[in-house]
Amino acid sequence: MHKAPIPLRHGIFLAPFHNPVENPTIGLRQDIELARIADDLGYDEYWFGEHHSGGLETISSPELMIAATAEVTRRIRLGTGVITLPYHNPLMVANRIVQLDHMTRGRATFGLGPGLLVEDASMLGISPSRTRQMMTEAVEVILRLLKGETVTQRADWFTLENARLQILPFTQPYPELAVASSGTPSGGRIAGQYGFSMLCVAATDIGGFNVLGENWKIAEDMAAIHGHTMDRSKLRLVAPMHIAETREKARKNVRYGLERWINYYSCVAPQPFDAGGSDPVDALINSKRAVIGTPDDAVEMVKRLQAKQGQFGAFLHQHVDWADWDETKKSYELYARYVMPQLSGVNESRLKSWTSLQENAKSYQAKRQAAAQEMFAKHAADENFHKNRGR
Repeated sequence: MHKAPIPLRHGIFLAPFHNPVENPTIGLRQDIELARIADDLGYDEYWFGEHHSGGLETISSPELMIAATAEVTRRIRLGTGVITLPYHNPLMVANRIVQLDHMTRGRATFGLGPGLLVEDASMLGISPSRTRQMMTEAVEVILRLLKGETVTQRADWFTLENARLQILPFTQPYPELAVASSGTPSGGRIAGQYGFSMLCVAATDIGGFNVLGENWKIAEDMAAIHGHTMDRSKLRLVAPMHIAETREKARKNVRYGLERWINYYSCVAPQPFDAGGSDPVDALINSKRAVIGTPDDAVEMVKRLQAKQGQFGAFLHQHVDWADWDETKKSYELYARYVMPQLSGVNESRLKSWTSLQENAKSYQAKRQAAAQEMFAKHAADENFHKNRGR
């Protein structure tokens, strides 16, 4: 049976990557302001990261950012991208999830992950080799708590004694939970086992792009084993993008912050960025890892991801601070004005109407002129009739 196409949603995934010499207070306020702008432009989702070191990714609590942003937005969904579960007691995480679910009246989505920055884990005395197992242990407890269960459980990093939520979720049975997925199978396995959504945070990285289909298949296979069905409308793909009116302008814009991002990324990512001796802008474009170009280039990237992945629910811009504040806002505006309509087909009827008008303009003009002449002739005939009658 033919399945109906999934309407594509659009969002922003914000770590963020702010310049470490700029005022952090202003940066945090701009993050909230960008969400308000995205809400007005018609974006569907806005995600905040969690990081505790490195200097650039300045948000330590996505929950706090969601609470503030919910008060200045109306309809956009707000996500944690992601809560790093090994750093938190699972009861505290569940309590914050439920509180935000009520405060936003169901507008919050909760992304969960093991953490990426080794220095974050090191400051807490956690070995990176343990974080995925710790995440799994936390997930099991959080789900039970969200379902209203009372939990007594011990792990080597937390203890719960008759733990329960005093407020149950606003969203029934509980809010949407999403797990981060990149190049390894762990995200797909957890998504399938627990029926979570998937958040592919490195969809256009070489390793991430190559395994998009494989990780989704892993999730589907695990879901079948555990009695779940994976929903493609809850699959999100993340990629960096900056667009301008021309490719030349986009290239010029990203010089503002690209080198800083490359230096940082090379310090924290599993696979450091390597331009191979070429211009990094060319390397990003030619490898199709990012869009630095026009709205048409953005459409091409999304369609490329759809061809590789199949249908998915949302495309999220990885907010990378490559351009300055004004050009960054303009990039998101251009995407909303020109990319969203192309991908949704919302203007197809308008364009057909516009084409028909142009093709038939001469014919319509002739009919208008004929109708006008007919009216003048009728008016003249009526005047003559009344004049003759009055004699």
